[in-house]
Amino acid sequence: MNKAFNNGLRFVGLLILQLMVLNHIRIGGYVNPYVYPLFILMLPFAMPGWMLLIAGFVMGFAMDLMMSTPGLHTAATVWLAFMRPAVVRLVSGRPLPESVEEPGISQLGGRWFFSYSITLISLHHLALFLLESFSLNQIGSSLYRTLLSVPISEILILLLVYLFSSLKKH
Repeated sequence: MNKAFNNGLRFVGLLILQLMVLNHIRIGGYVNPYVYPLFILMLPFAMPGWMLLIAGFVMGFAMDLMMSTPGLHTAATVWLAFMRPAVVRLVSGRPLPESVEEPGISQLGGRWFFSYSITLISLHHLALFLLESFSLNQIGSSLYRTLLSVPISEILILLLVYLFSSLKKH
């Protein structure tokens, strides 16, 4: 029950942060920070694939409802949820210890978490910006927006993870 409550709180908190603060940040029309995918990144490793996809759908759909973007965030977040198990295997290079229940810096180390999160955030942003432009003529612009937005999103995500992992210890 406690984990479900924490995940629900994380869902609502990231959604509010994204909608109320980060959606109003647009630097030069190219940099758009998105931290709401952190919800999918922080879900337990033991979560079944179908449930991970549903969680991605619900988070993306909530973003689409609030932003009036028909399916963009839903598609990108479901793609992120779909790719997460493969990225975990790729980044880990070996089976994860059974004692590790969910991703985190304190459990798996900063280097592992950085590789994990930057890979998934890059996949999410690339899918989002490609779907948003929906034109082969705009592929360069989508790649440029991805290259500029991923570092800002990643810095914010790492700050949030460090902040909440240090709060958990106290």
